[in-house]
Amino acid sequence: MTEKMVKDKEYVLRMVKEKDVKFIRFWFTDVLGFLKSFAITAAELPEALEDGNGFDGSSIQGFTRIEESDMIAMPEPSTFQILPWRPTDKECVARMFCNVLTPEGASFHADPRYVLKKVVKEAADLGFTYYVGPELEDFYFKNDTTPEGIDKGGYFDLTPLDLASDLRRDTVLTLEKMGIHVEYSNHEVAPSQHEIDLKYADAMTMADIVMTYRLVVKEVATLHGLHATFMPKPIMGENGNGMHVHQSLFKGS
Repeated sequence: MTEKMVKDKEYVLRMVKEKDVKFIRFWFTDVLGFLKSFAITAAELPEALEDGNGFDGSSIQGFTRIEESDMIAMPEPSTFQILPWRPTDKECVARMFCNVLTPEGASFHADPRYVLKKVVKEAADLGFTYYVGPELEDFYFKNDTTPEGIDKGGYFDLTPLDLASDLRRDTVLTLEKMGIHVEYSNHEVAPSQHEIDLKYADAMTMADIVMTYRLVVKEVATLHGLHATFMPKPIMGENGNGMHVHQSLFKGS
């Protein structure tokens, strides 16, 4: 059996050098679940892996007040991944998810990543592993100002080889390049509405995957000159977008 690859600080630094990574994006979420990001250069990475990077927490929704604004984004090496929609042969861009810390180095109580880790640990202490398998729906529109779709398909329709098919195909291939396992994809009920189902994983891993998935869908749409949205109800009279989450607790797993 092949030994599982360990993504630690040494691995990250080696990959950055071998793959000619020039920028590393640090990702985290605010309390509303919106992805936040800033980028550092490869030269700054060794120090950032040890000490993290400071940022203004008062400008992040739900974080801190202006008088206690200093926060630290501490990257998790295990989440290192090169972004396949950016150059992949030279001058690459990678990302890592971050834990948000206080200036004293303690976990920040309003960091969604920390909150989930705490709950997962509580379940683990009781002998449970929490798995989730989400189904995310989105609409593809011709631009970001009007909800004009790109197809007239319905539930499970086999659309011809058009933009909708290409978008789903390219999105799945991009996700797989990032090590994200896709179970299947399909056209949803409303015109220009689509869904890609992800293989279940433990809650912490899946939280990272979902944030990555949402960005991949949008990036691929942009590359096709289109706009993707996960808005709950962008078109009056049509089915809205859902995020159905299959949940399971396993004991001793």
